Amino acid sequence: MATEIERKFLLSSDAWRLSVERSQRFIQGYLTRPGASTPCSVRVRIGEGEAWLNIKSAVAGVERSEFEYAVPVADAERMLDEFCDAVIEKVRHHVDFRGRKFEIDEFFGDNAGLVVAELELESAAAAFERPPWLGGEVSDKPRYYNLHLLDHPYSAWSAAERAGE
Repeated sequence: MATEIERKFLLSSDAWRLSVERSQRFIQGYLTRPGASTPCSVRVRIGEGEAWLNIKSAVAGVERSEFEYAVPVADAERMLDEFCDAVIEKVRHHVDFRGRKFEIDEFFGDNAGLVVAELELESAAAAFERPPWLGGEVSDKPRYYNLHLLDHPYSAWSAAERAGE
């Protein structure tokens, strides 16, 4: 079984932009969303001429089960068109800071204005040096997860939600 160990953070400034190594545009939708009888999400994502299916356990937090499989782009496009009632559009910026790879997602559409940094770690307790542009951690706040952004987009958030409360 594959396990993803990932922490999510807000950003305290745009200083990270000076260190972007590369950026990728993604469009993704969900084929299944968690519910009483579905303990996972199934996502289809397209980016840079490639596509993937991703199955992830539906729990907020740092550690989750995750499986990912390459699929033909044409199949992914058809799945997005036929099976997804909404999509997430974002650019993922890759930033190296002292040997750690941060992925900074800048969202568009109904989620424009939201920017979140993610850091995958080898264990939930792994230490890392915090860049000066890294803000508060939101790993335990479901509203920052892509799946939740479909139902409650950033454009609909209250001032308190936008402040990270």
